[in-house]
Amino acid sequence: MKHSGKQIFVRDLSWLSFNARVLQEAADPAVHLYDRLRFLGIFSNNMDEFFRVRVASLNRMVHLGKKVKAHLEQNPDKILAQIQETVNAQQDAFDNIFNDIMARLAQQQIYLRNESSLTPKQQDFVQQYFSEKVRTRIVPLMIESIPKMPLLRDRSIYLACILGSSSHTTLQRYALIEVPSRLLPRFVQLPSEGGGHSIILLEDIIRYNLPAIFGPFGFDTFQAYIIKMTRDAELDLDQDVNMDVIEALSKGLKKRKLGRATRFIYDRSIDPALLDYLMKRLQLTKKDHLVAGGRIHNFKDFMDFPESVFPDYQQGRRPFVHPLLVQPRRIMQVLDTRDVMLHFPYHSFDSVIDLLREAAIDPFVTHIKITCYRLAKESKVINALINAVRNGKQVTVVLELRARFDEEANLMWKEVLEEEGVQVLLGPPGYKVHAKLCLIQKREFNRVKQYGIISTGNFNEDTARLYGDHCLLTANKTLLQDADRIFRFLQAAPGTSMDLLKENKVLPTAPVNMRQFFSKLIGKEIKAAHKEKPASMCIKLNNLTDPVLINQLYEAGREGVDVKLIVRSICGILPDQPDFKRPMYAISIVDAFLEHARVFVFQSSGRETVFISSADWMVRNLDHRIEAACPVYDPEIQKELKDMLALQLAENVKARILDNEQQNDYVTPSPGAAPRRSQMAIYDYLAAKTYSS
Repeated sequence: MKHSGKQIFVRDLSWLSFNARVLQEAADPAVHLYDRLRFLGIFSNNMDEFFRVRVASLNRMVHLGKKVKAHLEQNPDKILAQIQETVNAQQDAFDNIFNDIMARLAQQQIYLRNESSLTPKQQDFVQQYFSEKVRTRIVPLMIESIPKMPLLRDRSIYLACILGSSSHTTLQRYALIEVPSRLLPRFVQLPSEGGGHSIILLEDIIRYNLPAIFGPFGFDTFQAYIIKMTRDAELDLDQDVNMDVIEALSKGLKKRKLGRATRFIYDRSIDPALLDYLMKRLQLTKKDHLVAGGRIHNFKDFMDFPESVFPDYQQGRRPFVHPLLVQPRRIMQVLDTRDVMLHFPYHSFDSVIDLLREAAIDPFVTHIKITCYRLAKESKVINALINAVRNGKQVTVVLELRARFDEEANLMWKEVLEEEGVQVLLGPPGYKVHAKLCLIQKREFNRVKQYGIISTGNFNEDTARLYGDHCLLTANKTLLQDADRIFRFLQAAPGTSMDLLKENKVLPTAPVNMRQFFSKLIGKEIKAAHKEKPASMCIKLNNLTDPVLINQLYEAGREGVDVKLIVRSICGILPDQPDFKRPMYAISIVDAFLEHARVFVFQSSGRETVFISSADWMVRNLDHRIEAACPVYDPEIQKELKDMLALQLAENVKARILDNEQQNDYVTPSPGAAPRRSQMAIYDYLAAKTYSS
């Protein structure tokens, strides 16, 4: 699509390019087999979400046609055709990678068995396992006898079965069995003979036991094929402005289960007559993204492949506690003298929990306020907040119920928190609260002090072990006055003007002024370059699609600003333009950890300014969410962030070049250059750092 004469790479095709980088990791023979399987799982999970959200949205655009023009992609039908072509090619590559991994596993005597390759001892095990754990958790459906086809649940897999009789050739029926992988492990380790490890999938245990299920009804021949439906996951919450958000969300979640099919995947060896029957009963057409896959679907479960079968596998280096926060220590006393920046997953998230626990216990702490977008399944953050309430503190949690795919979990947390006496706020109507803020208020000897956390990532100890994020712990009055202003706005009555947010002095806040703020900083670099003065910026994001800021980056390129971009996922900019005085350097890093941080460094006429942020440069973040960016004032932390960015820009192992075609070519090391893998280098850099307390 075009803006101001400059092209912007189609976001959905750019996202598929990102997922291709994930697939590259799965294909890399230098990556451990266990991690290669995990990357296949991540690729599959990403693709599921892509079809549930983006393809579903494009389908809606096609359906609406000219009725609605706002925020629509140009030519959604053309984009859908390109998506189908790209996805088919990626699926072929996926199948080849999986076959290669299976061959390499066999070389290490690790076997993925199916129902036809079991030893007698393994057959006995599978029969017993089915009888004890599986039989009562499945409900076989004779679908030809059911007037209305049962709903195929999103993210579930099903065995579509053909049942026959060798003595009555005309006796043939179709059946459907949902594989209970939400209740039971998908991978089951079998007894092995002669060394090695044998693993069987849950669906193959069911396949083996089809005679036990259907034999009593006169069937003795069986065929079974995996099928899977992906559905539209969009929630329509704004149909009735008077509807309570909880009621609207509950209704939306129910509707999601009935969402329109966006993809139907089936075993390419499926019996053609069975496939035709299923398509008719499910009311599918060839336009519904029919995908012929292999025998196995829902590869997302391969993220949980048994690690124990790999005796040589060593997990990545363990996170360590920041040297200034090693316990026992009063963290608030440390913050009285200096700011501390935690870098996940290198630093331990335990320090955040330690600060919250300290606040819960400290008799002088009166209030804790925090925004929660995605929480860990067994959240230590929630436990600390509940402990604070029980210790007499006033606790306010701004809980984002519309965090996609975490809606049900957050509804549960709302109930838990309110039962304990926590004030739970849901944010302003029409805006998701995506800012990552925590404010602790303390009254000591008639003096009020504040401590805060400003982060690029969620307050989630589970994802903090996998996501690269930055988390500032501070007692800076100016920063926290602005953070308090954001909380006061969130606590105000629905419909309150956003003018309060415009009063922020140092924290740029979306949707009121964040785009304008960063636009102004880019503009300063453009003016400096125009005057032939040093001008540069380094921008690290997950996604870059905002047309206003992209066009300004194009202007920066034309004026000769030194622009460096690190963009993990969607990159809408075309960094190679013939009218640029200086080429942009744009890369994406995909490695063991998910690069999730947003960091910005501007030359600023020799007085470099450094910021972290919760927001990507996307229309949804800058116009439709409550977000916060934060300047980094401490010179030592500024240097720390710039050193980490320098290590990432020097990456020549896991970095891909983001060119105009997003072909995902690896960065080529300079002749004689040593391999530089930034995530490992950052770990070593931070582990070696010392601090003066």
